[in-house]
Amino acid sequence: MRDVTKAAAYKFVILLGITSLFADMTYESARSINGAYLAILGANAATVGFVAGFGELIGYALRYFSGYVADKTGRYWTITLIGYCINLSAVPLLALAGEWQIAAVLIVLERLGKALRIPSRDAMLSHAAHRLGAGWAFGLHEALDRAGAMLGPLIIALMLYKHDSYVFIYAVLTIPALFALFSILTAYFMYPKPHELEHLSTNLETRGITKVFWLYLAAAALLGAGYADFSLMAYHFSKTGILSSMLIPLSYAIAMGVSAIAAPLLGHYYDRRGFIVLIIVTIISIPFAPLVFLGDAQMAFIGVVLWSIGMCANDSLMRAVITNMVSIHKRGTAYGLFGMGYGIAWFIGSVILGVLYDINIRYLVAFSVIVQLLALPIFWMVLRRIKQNLLLRF
Repeated sequence: MRDVTKAAAYKFVILLGITSLFADMTYESARSINGAYLAILGANAATVGFVAGFGELIGYALRYFSGYVADKTGRYWTITLIGYCINLSAVPLLALAGEWQIAAVLIVLERLGKALRIPSRDAMLSHAAHRLGAGWAFGLHEALDRAGAMLGPLIIALMLYKHDSYVFIYAVLTIPALFALFSILTAYFMYPKPHELEHLSTNLETRGITKVFWLYLAAAALLGAGYADFSLMAYHFSKTGILSSMLIPLSYAIAMGVSAIAAPLLGHYYDRRGFIVLIIVTIISIPFAPLVFLGDAQMAFIGVVLWSIGMCANDSLMRAVITNMVSIHKRGTAYGLFGMGYGIAWFIGSVILGVLYDINIRYLVAFSVIVQLLALPIFWMVLRRIKQNLLLRF
């Protein structure tokens, strides 16, 4: 591949970002109605909860194995394309499910496809990130991703208002799925060897998964365990009546919009100031739990905004850090390990937060704040080791 300029790196990042935009429009739209669809097909509440939780667990736990295989075989594109095909085809097929058992399998398959593709895709994205700045590249990609996550559910809400048919909605989601597949195939044909976008870094070339990576993963896992999923916040809003049924999805759309704006800005500052930006954003976002679960409607909205900023950092800055922390030959494994560790911690934390909510909301808030605060000294240790080992440029 001859075109290895900065402009080529931008094109590659934008193509992957457009793919994520349409992919998120597809499966985030589906996730906003999957629970109701399963209920219509005859599943009970326990089944809906199990399918959603198991799907998320699969979606994170398999990432290590996917990343490891990608690094061993070098088949990053093959694994990415297979993952997208599974991920995106499962959603329109829900229109043909007919029974909740078949729908449940398709929902889990959608998460499995995402687990397959993410480590390989992020490893390829990291090559372009070296030319553009890791924070900016991953931030730009995250902005497009969040834009799709915001637009999809809003469009679905409008369609449900006019066409009260879940089968019709799932069928229509074939359109963004096809656009996503077209975009990722375009990226493949234009950049079959994305590693050529990166100048090999000699100080990382001989390194594998370093000790500082494991410290970093431990801190990230603590953050994941203390972060409430929006579904729990929506449950709280609905149960207490703090927000109306119309304002709940609107608050989520606002959160996604804030993330779309914040991602490239945070990435830009990360490239200029380094790891300390992630620490600062973590401190800023920690108060989301008391604001959301103990405040009134106005405070809840502020809490949702802080939550979205923290999630933005977790989804973009944390990936950018790995780009500069791990050798080019181990990034698929690193992204897989990170996704698996963070996701399992998120799942366990979500269960604990749900149990604590039923006991006493203040216990939930205390757990969320304390666990996230525990991550800060570990992040500080990571920062010191990064400076000592010159793993990142400041």
